[in-house]
Amino acid sequence: MARITVERPHALGKDKAREKAELLAEKLGDKYGIEHTWNGDTVSLEGKGAKGTVQVEDALVRVNIELNFFLSAMSSTIQSEIEKQLDKALTA
Repeated sequence: MARITVERPHALGKDKAREKAELLAEKLGDKYGIEHTWNGDTVSLEGKGAKGTVQVEDALVRVNIELNFFLSAMSSTIQSEIEKQLDKALTA
């Protein structure tokens, strides 16, 4: 299993960062078939071959995802996509 962790600082405030995390979760869902649910300031992600969380803090957003054996081969591609989408969401 591969584990992906991406952290990005932000100056949006927690509420705005939560909105951006929601957009990120929706995009991951559309692209990779990942479902998401909120629990406080954490989004739980789960789909075929992947599960993880997006944690929203006052000045940081952290994405942790575990990939199964089959998706592990694509971990660098998936990590790059998460980084790109997170950077785009936090600057938009």
